[in-house]
Amino acid sequence: MKKAKYISESETILSEVMMPMYANHYGSVHGGTILKLVDEAAFVAATKHARKNVVLASMDHIVFKHPVNIGDMLNIRARLCHVGHSSMDIEVEIETEKLKEGKVLKIGSAHLTMVALDERGRPTGVPKIILKTSNERIKSKQAFARRKERLVK
Repeated sequence: MKKAKYISESETILSEVMMPMYANHYGSVHGGTILKLVDEAAFVAATKHARKNVVLASMDHIVFKHPVNIGDMLNIRARLCHVGHSSMDIEVEIETEKLKEGKVLKIGSAHLTMVALDERGRPTGVPKIILKTSNERIKSKQAFARRKERLVK
């Protein structure tokens, strides 16, 4: 198995200015646009960790607390919080920055499970993660509990 990695080695921040093509007739960005960017950020973090092809297996509950408008900067932070044999649980935090006001609002968060695949498209092993802080250990335990709950359904 490959050498374990620190969470910080694969942490990813995706930032993009929201343009009119992403918005509805109210000037608010479509939720689907935000979900696509959440998926992309999780994909990058998982790929950086595994250095293999990865696919989305699941996405947990997400709530949009504030609208994201045309001209806002959308910032999405993705970081691993738990690793199984081939699966990686990624925590994604979503923020919007009102660029003219300098105001940052937390939009929401989600947990995604990405699975690493070999050349034949079958699940394959990934490196373990090194949990440095108590917060990382807590988030890893929470991710493991979510995984157990998903598997019994």
